[in-house]
Amino acid sequence: MKQSSMFPVFFILITLMLGGFITSCESKDPSMLKVYVRNENQQLLPKAKVIIIGDTKSNPPTIDFVDTVFTDDAGIATFDLAEFFDLSGKKVTTGYFDILVKYGVGQATGRIRVKEHITSVETINF
Repeated sequence: MKQSSMFPVFFILITLMLGGFITSCESKDPSMLKVYVRNENQQLLPKAKVIIIGDTKSNPPTIDFVDTVFTDDAGIATFDLAEFFDLSGKKVTTGYFDILVKYGVGQATGRIRVKEHITSVETINF
């Protein structure tokens, strides 16, 4: 009789352990995009305006998404892409963006593919 009463307890413990293991395997890393903006001398440019635009004509298409950030004192623009991936839906794990940088009267462009739970990096040169 003792052996049969241990089975439910053992089963519950195993279920809890497996559940904890499965949820701990999910990636919790943030989805970020860092854009380094450099001039012709390869110096980083602070206060440059960086705009990312979702490429709706990419394959697979990216949702219509636009965000704007200014580079910090180190010349780096950092975008948190959590909102983009939330709006895109659970099945979407990548996105394609056109990058437009404005500094003074000049403009430069770039393109990048981003992935969920990864920090993607791109350098734009003037």
